Amino acid sequence: MTTGTTPPGRPQPTVGGRATARALNVLAPNPSAMTLDGTNTWIVAEPDSPLAVVVDPGPLDEAHLANVLATVERTGKRVALTLLTHGHPDHAEGASRFAELTGAPVRALDPALRLGEEGLGEGDTVTTGGLELRVIATPGHTADSLCFHLPADGAVLTGDTVLGRGTTVVAHPDGRLGDYLDSLRRLQALAVDGGVDTVLPGHGPVLHDARGAVEFYLAHRAHRLAQVETAVEDGLRTPEAVVAHVYADVDRTLWPAAELSVRAQLDYLGEHGLIELS
Repeated sequence: MTTGTTPPGRPQPTVGGRATARALNVLAPNPSAMTLDGTNTWIVAEPDSPLAVVVDPGPLDEAHLANVLATVERTGKRVALTLLTHGHPDHAEGASRFAELTGAPVRALDPALRLGEEGLGEGDTVTTGGLELRVIATPGHTADSLCFHLPADGAVLTGDTVLGRGTTVVAHPDGRLGDYLDSLRRLQALAVDGGVDTVLPGHGPVLHDARGAVEFYLAHRAHRLAQVETAVEDGLRTPEAVVAHVYADVDRTLWPAAELSVRAQLDYLGEHGLIELS
């Protein structure tokens, strides 16, 4: 879910296909202003393993789900597990149907999204078929947002926490800006000290400068937050008015999403005593 500003790096010119030795992208046919080219469904597996993990099967689109399954089978593998980065429909709506097609369980942070006995949480490690995916809790976009660190490829699957193009929405009230900033700092530390250089996002092209992308996000958030604080000090008192002023250069079709982020920013500023709203 994007609000339209682009991070640096060397993104691939197209979306879809092999991204790393272990990660293959199947693009869902749901492009929009909010989903960019569409949802990136990721197939992740050890090259010599018969088992694959699918991350974010995407919307409930029979053709897309069949395409994901066929792509797995063309690699000589079968789906052993499905993981969800978060519960927004463009990532998770197809999970139940995909489980019917594959017989594989679905693991997520939110118990309502799980199909099977196991959930996911901070510090968990998925080891299906010899694959190692480390679970990182990254709330902020949503309360249930997770990222998956793929250390063997120096990569992280970020869902909507970091996108390949544009900046993400803090989906108020479920998403909270303070949580989101903390999550970005966790990803920054992973890029600086954890050997991660590749971002495999939930939307948009792969990014090959993970540190640069995350630091851009942090700088962008600081800039927007300062703009919102100034707007309030100048007398703008409603989220709608703040959006019209601060996001005047952004496509108006994205203003409803921007309003969610503004509401999250206003909450953050109020909680930290930086503004007073009557």
